[in-house]
Amino acid sequence: MRLDKYLKVSRLIKRRTVANEACDAGRVKINDKVSKASAEVKEGDVIEIGFGNKTVRVMVTAIKETTKKDEAEEMFRYL
Repeated sequence: MRLDKYLKVSRLIKRRTVANEACDAGRVKINDKVSKASAEVKEGDVIEIGFGNKTVRVMVTAIKETTKKDEAEEMFRYL
């Protein structure tokens, strides 16, 4: 699954356009490498997102095309 779509479906970032902008600005890393929005996400990948002065690190635990809001947190685990 594309990185920007995963960030939106998992509710880590609310909108796909915002996820695209974060990737373009170099604020999103997969396994410690700066990644483009089109990068593929697999289970077991570690995603790091920079929000201003705060950084969020999560491990991908599931890939789903769609998910309900209350089930979205099952797609990742905070590190």
